[in-house]
Order: sequence, then structure tokens, then C-alpha cells
Amino acid sequence: MARRKTRTRFVRFMMAVAVGGSAFQLSGCDPTVRDTVLTGLETTTVNLANTLISAFFISLDDDDDSGGLTTT
Repeated sequence: MARRKTRTRFVRFMMAVAVGGSAFQLSGCDPTVRDTVLTGLETTTVNLANTLISAFFISLDDDDDSGGLTTT
């Protein structure tokens, strides 16, 4: 259990360093390249959020009458 907690902390730390390092790298980059990368990241993030939200609401829509949960 302690090993998993340590690994999780390490992974989170490395992700934060990668994201933070990317921000510093983009600050010294060519404006055209920076805008292209940031636009791509924005599009990807918006699409991912929309997909997850849609999947959540589709999972709530239980049209199958094969013995699932029903409300009366």
C-alpha cells in the first residue's frame, strides 16, 4: 500500500514537472509554433471533456429493459 502511494505521488509530481516545463519551453518558442501547439492542446482538451460528459449522460440513459434499474 505504501509503495502504491509513493508511486502515485511520483507520477503526479512528474506530470506537474512535464506540464510546467512545457509552459517554460513554449515561452521562448516561435509565436506561430506556440499558437499552433496551444490551439491543438485546447482542441484536444475540449473534445475530451465533451466526450466524457456525453459518455456520462449516455450511461445515465438506460433504455434497455433487460432487468436493469428502473424507477416507477
